[in-house]
Amino acid sequence: MTVRKTWVVVTAVAGVGLAFTSALVVGVYMVAGNLANGVGGGSVGLATGAVPAAYQTLVQKWGNLCGAINPALLAAQLYQESGFNPNAKSPAAAEGIAQFIPGTWATHGIDGNGDGKRDVWDPNDAIPSAASYDCKLASYVKDAPGNLTENMLAAYNAGAYAVIKYGGVPPYKETQNYVKTITTLAKSFARPVSRVDPSQQAAAAIYYAQKKLGTPYLWGGNGTADQGGRFDCSGLTKAAYESVGVTLPRVANDQYNAGPHPARSELLPGDLVFFSDDLTNSRAIRHVGIYVGGGYMIDAPRTGAVIRFDPIDTPDYFGATRVTEDGAKALPTTV
Repeated sequence: MTVRKTWVVVTAVAGVGLAFTSALVVGVYMVAGNLANGVGGGSVGLATGAVPAAYQTLVQKWGNLCGAINPALLAAQLYQESGFNPNAKSPAAAEGIAQFIPGTWATHGIDGNGDGKRDVWDPNDAIPSAASYDCKLASYVKDAPGNLTENMLAAYNAGAYAVIKYGGVPPYKETQNYVKTITTLAKSFARPVSRVDPSQQAAAAIYYAQKKLGTPYLWGGNGTADQGGRFDCSGLTKAAYESVGVTLPRVANDQYNAGPHPARSELLPGDLVFFSDDLTNSRAIRHVGIYVGGGYMIDAPRTGAVIRFDPIDTPDYFGATRVTEDGAKALPTTV
């Protein structure tokens, strides 16, 4: 990655480390208290770059097909199913970006681009078909008590009959988890419309990362003893949040979906900050650090460098994520 200018030398940081962290902890928790009653909402708009540019227009258009869905929810489903991979195929023979099984595609696949054929491998057909299928399920359960979107997702997982039978989301753990997963994951694809709530785990994650300042970089490093306690960028952020009980995915582009996305002007210490050579596609993210305030992050930059403070305002700055425990749990284990 691009060499970034070091903020302060590691020896100086070591001397003021405890004071810096103590002030940071107080600051983060004061902000958390001041904003505890705020609303961290989302809208049907998509967060910048969260959906690959090739599919963003499709998701935005078809995500508004009916009232039970929105673009962020549709994006969450596609990410959960395939990681936006149009060539994905599961061991259960689910196919394409929306992972339709052949029988479901035969019944619910549509010709989304009007070229005269229904192609499960073509996102121009598969994405509209996913939205259409969601809306069809919603129509089946529209009279069931409860939230229509949650009932639609439950019907997707357990069948419309189960939703009707139980008068809402059925008491199946798998189905309840699926509903929570998709609705939570949708928050990471939505463009926030108000300030995102702060995380009270942020200060401890920063404290962990700060203790690693000066540690040499290792590609693929997870900080294990056999690796000499060394990290790469996403290994460091994963370990920092794991130290406070939040399990993140291993790679940076998946960590981006672990929570909502504050604007640059709304960053708080503990937010993950991301960098990419393609600012239109979160799947192309190649670097991550932990924001500490003042326009700086702690990161593991590259081979030959050490974990250090670096500025975030560079041309390759992609965006930020405010990690939440539920957001991290909602991420698929493989995409």
